[in-house]
Amino acid sequence: MARIRFEFGTLTLDAELVAAALAGGGLTASAQTWGEEVYFEVPVDAAREKDARAVVVPGEIAYWPDGRCIAIGFGRTPISRGAETRLASPCNIFAKALSDVKALAPVKSGGAIRVTMLES
Repeated sequence: MARIRFEFGTLTLDAELVAAALAGGGLTASAQTWGEEVYFEVPVDAAREKDARAVVVPGEIAYWPDGRCIAIGFGRTPISRGAETRLASPCNIFAKALSDVKALAPVKSGGAIRVTMLES
């Protein structure tokens, strides 16, 4: 299975792809945060899939079509109900983290993110 790596300064998060993802060698972006979610814009324009959803399980890596962003929820957001992880609107799930995404809690808005595809 193909893998993708997200580098947030000294934090690294690897994930296994479960669907088609970014083409090419990778990208750099600027982090944004929204509650316990890190998201960042990517140069991808993909439609919302019919199985897209707003409530995710921490560790699921999502593409947010409405914002053209990758979204990584690791806890509650401002619109969560109870303990759920609710993203702003339905997202396409394309990868699953291989480690605990709660490690992203220290990531701050404006921080640099580097995304690379890893060899299988």
